[in-house]
Amino acid sequence: MAKAVQKIILSASRDIPFNKLVLSQSNVRRLKSGVSIEDLADDIARRGLLQSLNVRPVLDAEGAETGTFEIPAGGRRYRALERLVKQKRLSKTVPIPCIVRNPGAEISAEEDSLAENVQRVALHPLDQFRAFKILRDQGAGEEEIAARFFVATAVVKQRLRLASVSEKLLGIYAEDGMTLEQLMAFTVTRDHARQEQVWEALQQSYNKEPYLIRRQLTESAVRASDRRAQFVGLDAYEAAGGMVLRDLFEEDGGGWLQDVALLDSLVTEKLAMEAEKIAAEGWKWIEVAVDFRYGHARHLRRLDGVEVELTPDEQATFDALTAEQAKLESEYESADELPDEVDARLGEIEEALAAFDSRPVRYEPAEIARAGVFVSIDADGHLAADRGYVRPEDEPKQVGSEDLQEGEIGGADETAPAAPAQRTVITIGGDLPEEDGDDDAIKPLPERLVSELTAHRTLALRDAVGNNPQVALTALLHKLCLDTFQHSAPGGCLEASVRHVFFPAQAVDLKDSPSAKAVADRHEAWKAELPKDDHSLWDWLAALDDGRRAALLAHCVSFGVNALYEKGDRYGGPDVSAHGVQQRIAQADRLARAVGLDMVEAGWRPTVDNYLGRVTKPRILEAVREAKGDQAAQLIDHLKKAEMAKEAERLLGGTGWLPEPLRLADSADMPDTPADPAEELPAFLAGGEGGVAADEPEPRPIAAE
Repeated sequence: MAKAVQKIILSASRDIPFNKLVLSQSNVRRLKSGVSIEDLADDIARRGLLQSLNVRPVLDAEGAETGTFEIPAGGRRYRALERLVKQKRLSKTVPIPCIVRNPGAEISAEEDSLAENVQRVALHPLDQFRAFKILRDQGAGEEEIAARFFVATAVVKQRLRLASVSEKLLGIYAEDGMTLEQLMAFTVTRDHARQEQVWEALQQSYNKEPYLIRRQLTESAVRASDRRAQFVGLDAYEAAGGMVLRDLFEEDGGGWLQDVALLDSLVTEKLAMEAEKIAAEGWKWIEVAVDFRYGHARHLRRLDGVEVELTPDEQATFDALTAEQAKLESEYESADELPDEVDARLGEIEEALAAFDSRPVRYEPAEIARAGVFVSIDADGHLAADRGYVRPEDEPKQVGSEDLQEGEIGGADETAPAAPAQRTVITIGGDLPEEDGDDDAIKPLPERLVSELTAHRTLALRDAVGNNPQVALTALLHKLCLDTFQHSAPGGCLEASVRHVFFPAQAVDLKDSPSAKAVADRHEAWKAELPKDDHSLWDWLAALDDGRRAALLAHCVSFGVNALYEKGDRYGGPDVSAHGVQQRIAQADRLARAVGLDMVEAGWRPTVDNYLGRVTKPRILEAVREAKGDQAAQLIDHLKKAEMAKEAERLLGGTGWLPEPLRLADSADMPDTPADPAEELPAFLAGGEGGVAADEPEPRPIAAE
């Protein structure tokens, strides 16, 4: 005979007056957490008690019920009700819904209390999102929803932002197919098709980190921190109809501007407006671009303007700020930490004083009429107007010279009359990036890329030589000895000169490199000291001590450093020969070893823009393999080139890896005289035009130091 299943008997429910309830010492909750008692009381006052209290009768010494009930589970609700009673918002005899446990039950009061707190399950974020969405559809605002459920408004906004995610991806998340962090990453865009496309692509990748999802969703957008976005302003961009992708879950630096074409149009329009304002000053020409190449003004003469003096009021303000700054610094000189208000005030003073360092410069009207201005955007997104450059063809002609046009008159040592006033010519332009193929075999590096890389190296080498007077003197003596003993072609009163070498091919980040900034700063510092006329300069140089003379010599010599690769002329033309390029690279390596040049310390890092996006996939894998090993290369070998380049940039970060043109070669690897014409090109270009055949094995790369 089958055994009868014992039926479960549930505890009875009854209403008990509040004044008959007391807290139990069996309640396991001792620490405060979650919604406060005050907030819970307000919620009960608004919507009533949603969950009954769990109580047990209090027995006397003989085991009889006393009419009082203790609460082992529901203590927070009791305290909230108690608060309402004390506020006279609830009667002390109001009946409270309770589940009354049998005092003789086998399960202890402590176990009931523990079960009630442990077995509760937090609402799934997707259910929370859908519930918040229903409330919003019913007319509740985000702040109101947050107030009702005692959460931060940001939490409500984040949950509601999940509405921007494709239903397909929400379904995958609901089935635990992705993490909440991954789902949140998809909220940066509302393009469901693009979201699903990125998720499908990630299925083939080992890396599904949220940052990679965000990066792929925003790869065609522009960060709000971009100089163009800072210059135009997000408000103006959005007012023009531009969309901004924002991330409520991570710090996004202001988001991403999705319409790049609109942004560029707004930038061009605003730059043109600013150029028109500057044109009112009377300049002959204005060139406008978001950014200018390094050395863009190398053939132009810079006008020597006069800095506008401070007005009496400005001078009084400057003196007062300087005195206040000195007083505060003196008062808190021995303090370990400045008070917040003092620190803030010192910051305000420094900012105000810095404004006095950028005084406007006044030029003569006749000079303005023949000179021009470069208008661009600086790294912080502010307008940069670089005034006072004269083109060679606009230089004033001396009366009596052969260049004077018929009908021009005047006496000796007088300049020709200024040309009639004309409208300023404003030119708007910029460089376009080059496209690169996606080949599957390791081929020679593109010649332009090698030129750009060696431009970086040349600048770094200039900086290193400019800081090493001893090596600079040796290099100069080496040149003088060649001229003296090998009978170089005549020219000038002394066959020793420094010809500034400029870079016809250069990466966009060259002028912002640490080496470029160091060279420019040192140059400006010397320029500020040098007298303007020839006789004064001679006397000034003669009075220099040996140390400063050597330092100035090192700086001047550094401008003649040329470590550039360029395609050599193999047919004896007027350009440098292939043999000459090889000799140049060999001497540059010798110079680099002498000054201890390290391109990693000089600030060069492999990025998508300056290398990885410019070479083929095998080159990218080769770089990762050299720096991180075969296992790291295998992790990305299945990716498309764009994704592979981005991942390689991350993997190579901090490794100190350098491409061959930037490595410091051993002296044995660079002979002074090549034995075979095929060796005239560097190893990393072997197989290109005029070099080793493409099917020959590539030479072993030189290990980076």
